[in-house]
Amino acid sequence: MRAELKEYQAVEQAAMKFVKSVAEGDSKYAKELFIDEAVLFGYLDGELEHGSIKQFYKNVDTVGGDKNFKARVDVIALEETLAVVRVLEEGWGNRIDFTDYLLLLKMNGEWKCVAKAYNQNSNTIKK
Repeated sequence: MRAELKEYQAVEQAAMKFVKSVAEGDSKYAKELFIDEAVLFGYLDGELEHGSIKQFYKNVDTVGGDKNFKARVDVIALEETLAVVRVLEEGWGNRIDFTDYLLLLKMNGEWKCVAKAYNQNSNTIKK
């Protein structure tokens, strides 16, 4: 059974906490979204990042915000307690474009992110 539109909107609103943190360079919004045990996987400038979501928080807080940052949120899949969200990012740190996939679970009536995997666009890799 397809979820109601209000549920898609709730997932999108949850994912926007991720976007707001990146845009403003402040991990406090993402910390509302991710559970403490959330994991991170991806390649940043050709180096594998994996492990705790705390690395993402560190990256966001270190790089800072940028008024030219742009993002788009797409709810790719939605079930009763599971959602997959794609976030397209342009201009993180004024140079990097990412495609992120967020895996969310509905916990105690609230959408929470349990995993983030990402791809850095190859034309933005700096070595």
